[in-house]
Amino acid sequence: MNKLLKDKVAVVTGGSSGIGLAIAKRLINDGANVVITGRNTEKLNQAVIALGDSASGIVTDVSCRASLDDLYQQIKTATGHIDILVANAGGGVHAPLGQITEQQIDEQFATNVKGVVLTVQQALPLLQNGSSVVIIGSTASVDPGPAMSIYGATKAAVRNMVRSWVAELHGSGIRLNIVSPGPTNTASLRTAFGDKAEEGLALLTAKCPLGRIGEPEEIAAAVAFLAGDESGYVNGIELFADGGASQT
Repeated sequence: MNKLLKDKVAVVTGGSSGIGLAIAKRLINDGANVVITGRNTEKLNQAVIALGDSASGIVTDVSCRASLDDLYQQIKTATGHIDILVANAGGGVHAPLGQITEQQIDEQFATNVKGVVLTVQQALPLLQNGSSVVIIGSTASVDPGPAMSIYGATKAAVRNMVRSWVAELHGSGIRLNIVSPGPTNTASLRTAFGDKAEEGLALLTAKCPLGRIGEPEEIAAAVAFLAGDESGYVNGIELFADGGASQT
């Protein structure tokens, strides 16, 4: 098999479960050596064991600059550079207007916006000509739906930040792109619906022109494309991986 990412050094934040874990697995299958991060030591260790010898894990809170600086110092010591950076860590809370709490606002912006800024910014000394940064957005950036206004706002902010960063990194040879998944078959999606999970999944399935929600491996495939040299002239895009749902 042709290993398109052979010997590449990749970092995937929030890589211990769900979409992040699927991304790490795909990058490893394509030949990369992957560092995953997460805040839960036990989950992180379990993910590293599942991923195998080409994976390592470092406990990291992306909303904390000191934590990210420690992550990147360890990577600098080990490899000296990063070829692929996937800013995946993030999350959302369902809350309609009138029930949104300050804590929900602060936590979502801390991880989804501040966390992305710091993840990319603090990595810059380790990125080089040819490095690829892939940020995991969401179709909520354009189609948040009811009760997802704050989450959607954070993802729209990420889209606009990338527009600016692409211009700011002019001439560096570093590419930045966004993969924005639609509803994806993960434990976190089901948890978000609570005791109405089946009803919620049925609504999402009905909305999608392909008649289903996505699988984590499908999102990982889109990330792998943007991470590798085959997308070497792709820069600054938001790639929707949602079966067309955001277009209806």
